[in-house]
Amino acid sequence: MIKKPELLIPAGNLEVLKSAVIFGADAVYIGGEAFSLRAKAKNFSRKDMREGIRFAHANGVKVYVTANILAHNEDLEDAEQYFRELKEMGPDALIISDPGLFLIARQLWPEVEIHISTQANNTNYMTYRFWWEHGAKRVVCARELTLREIGEIRSHIPEEMEIESFVHGAMCISYSGRCLLSNYFTGRDANHGECTHPCRWKYTVMEESRPGEYLPVYENERGTFLFNSGDLCMIGHIPELVEAGIDSLKIEGRMKTALYVATTARTYRKALDDYLESEEKYRENIGRYMEEVSRCTHRRFTTGFYFGKPAEEAQIYEESTYMNEYTYLGTVNAVDEEGFAWIEQRNKFCLGDRIEVMRPDGNDAEVRVEGIWNREGEAMESAPHARQALRLRLSGPVGVYDLLRVKNVTG
Repeated sequence: MIKKPELLIPAGNLEVLKSAVIFGADAVYIGGEAFSLRAKAKNFSRKDMREGIRFAHANGVKVYVTANILAHNEDLEDAEQYFRELKEMGPDALIISDPGLFLIARQLWPEVEIHISTQANNTNYMTYRFWWEHGAKRVVCARELTLREIGEIRSHIPEEMEIESFVHGAMCISYSGRCLLSNYFTGRDANHGECTHPCRWKYTVMEESRPGEYLPVYENERGTFLFNSGDLCMIGHIPELVEAGIDSLKIEGRMKTALYVATTARTYRKALDDYLESEEKYRENIGRYMEEVSRCTHRRFTTGFYFGKPAEEAQIYEESTYMNEYTYLGTVNAVDEEGFAWIEQRNKFCLGDRIEVMRPDGNDAEVRVEGIWNREGEAMESAPHARQALRLRLSGPVGVYDLLRVKNVTG
């Protein structure tokens, strides 16, 4: 019997968490305002974290909280207080990479489930067994591991120990995500949650004895991006992931929009469910899954290291721009007695526009914007101001948590 893997989805704020839950996550992972490696993300206030955990649990979805920085001495006292607050909120697990924070969590909250972050460089089965013997429930694979290596780890660790692995999203160019470039260039420590993503910058080459003379290293007319990695996408390889013994399939993206999270959650949910029903059904629909995940913002897709060391053109490629087929307009927060939708607008749209309603069940529909009003009831011709509360009349029905998006015009 095939073991059903967990689908683990990121959330950077409460709105995105709700989308992840409604669109198919088995579990979500979030960060607080401290101790998380996505400090530039909005992250969760204490109030929103409590509400997010309550909402997820009410819908049968687990919540894991990241505390995966590499801590300095001055972080340790605050970590104790933070773990005490988290204990009161009741998340299902902590994600930790630093042994010091691991020790604090075990002392203050011995019953909590702890998952060891990919930042801890987990590349062999003895490392997994080390963490298991010290009380960890799950270890996240280093992104440098192949499926063969993961399968070997699975065969050397206890059956009840869990393996988690990233299957979709942005990849760091540095070993296990431990990067020093950001700290060197800007003073912002990537291992302390403050990465400025210098791997996406454009670089040139200069020879030591010729200062100021930039030597041509041509890739294309846009320049040379020496460290720039593609985006991971393993939706076409679900059987191999399951056969390797991976217990949790993890999507990257705690700085992504609700549209990105909903799209990846819904599509991977469909792919997983189809595979568990019938491998033939899954394989017949791989093209559809790829088409759908391509609709949200991404760089060129690659399978990373899963099938061995990637070809240079797969791991490092010639541009840092994103592909962006759709623009996120907002999530339906309420539907009033007249059938009008209330949203908090994210991007501009206008009266008369044709937009798409994205639904959790996959039955998307194109509708026309027939009316726009602000909170004061004033009619509007367009909605140019982000975060504005709007009441919409659309030509078709919508439900709470449906997402509104518009296809970008190209050419």
